[in-house]
Amino acid sequence: MCFSFTMLAPAFVALMYDDGAGTAFIQSFVISLTVGTSLWWSCHLHKEELRSREGFLIVVSFWVVLGSLAALPFMLFDEPDLTPASAFFEAFSGLTTTGATTITGLDNLPKAILFYRQFLQWLGGMGIIVLAIAIIPLLGIGGMQLYRAEMSGPMKEQKMQPRIAETAKTLWFIYASLTALCALSYYWAGMSGFDAISHSFSTVSIGGFSTHDASMGYFNSPTINMITVVFLLISACNFALHFRAFSEIRAGHFLRIYLRDPEFRFFIRIQIVLIALCTFALVSHQSSEHWWTSVEQAVFQAVSISTTTGYTTADFAHWPSFIPMLLIIASFIGGCAGSVGGGLRVARVLVLYLQGLRELKLFVHPNLVYPIKWGNSILDNRVISSIWSFFSAYALLFVICLLSVIACGLEPFDAFNAVLACLNNLGPGMGIVSNNFVEVPDSAKWILTGAMVCGRLEIFTLLALFSPAFWRT
Repeated sequence: MCFSFTMLAPAFVALMYDDGAGTAFIQSFVISLTVGTSLWWSCHLHKEELRSREGFLIVVSFWVVLGSLAALPFMLFDEPDLTPASAFFEAFSGLTTTGATTITGLDNLPKAILFYRQFLQWLGGMGIIVLAIAIIPLLGIGGMQLYRAEMSGPMKEQKMQPRIAETAKTLWFIYASLTALCALSYYWAGMSGFDAISHSFSTVSIGGFSTHDASMGYFNSPTINMITVVFLLISACNFALHFRAFSEIRAGHFLRIYLRDPEFRFFIRIQIVLIALCTFALVSHQSSEHWWTSVEQAVFQAVSISTTTGYTTADFAHWPSFIPMLLIIASFIGGCAGSVGGGLRVARVLVLYLQGLRELKLFVHPNLVYPIKWGNSILDNRVISSIWSFFSAYALLFVICLLSVIACGLEPFDAFNAVLACLNNLGPGMGIVSNNFVEVPDSAKWILTGAMVCGRLEIFTLLALFSPAFWRT
């Protein structure tokens, strides 16, 4: 019922610009409100304590039901004329902040449609943060156990606030403040008011949708590119870490909070290495007339792809093949735990790296006692085992989706990039999906839509629903 009111925002934009797209949003509002009211009325008298089983179901339903309702406007539009598969793909791509699109000719579309795509990503980004930090840890399935182990004092078990509602309010405030600051920065750098607001939605949510086919390359502005990089790095960090840092500004420990966090330090190192490698490759191949242009392009593209945003300033698939392949693989790492980024998450990759180092030392010294530390804490073996389980499930799901998409008619190379882009919530890939997913068959789009949801829900949340033990009383 609440989600239905989000349809009124693009309807208002349609009224402002008189672009004729408002009817579809009003119709979607009525349908969504009716569906929500019917669901609520059928059980509003039933009061019972929620258990973890219902919690899992609610988390999955959050994306599946709202994503399905979000597809309504895309199916009601006359232009673009999308098939049901394309409409669902576009809606889920927005709500899961993937950024893959089945729409071309963005520069000629009504403003209301463009705003709606961006707004979906902003709503999805906030939903991701609240689920990752406030709800999923209570179910014991998130990647935030590492962060909890490092926290000190009364916040150790209670997260940021004693109640989920208070946590959600705090997260909303941080998220909305970053969005407003990003929009003002874009406007100051030369974007129109509409573009500044729209791109702030997809930047802070690490979505990657744009109001132009050329993405950020449309503006051809180094200043805008660097503003984008700054906000992408902020949004790819743990939002719970942001809260801790800003809560200690008065104490003068602002930077210390970030520098003491193992995941943050590892994340920054990854970005530095990627930028250095991309810069070296571009300068060596003399891809631009001036070396500083190569540096700027390398910084922007490395941060955009590795954080699973998907903004582009040029068709990076035509750069020296080393760069796009490096960045595509780097998207498997993605953003930090508790951020809006996709991928495996930096925290998990760091633990896998530390585990690899330990196994190497144990191979040389079998009797060595070498615990894995996260900051000042020793990681429990159960946490390490759960991360290996997640990695195995992630790899298995990737193979299953890859084979399924190939069976739908895609070439293996194109299928690999399509699955990678959707499962990692990246957006663009290489091959026929380097710019959009228009050429992907409808049957494959349904599979890729499921991959987006799996990637966003971190797999286990969804797989739990298919376990018989989950439904036993």
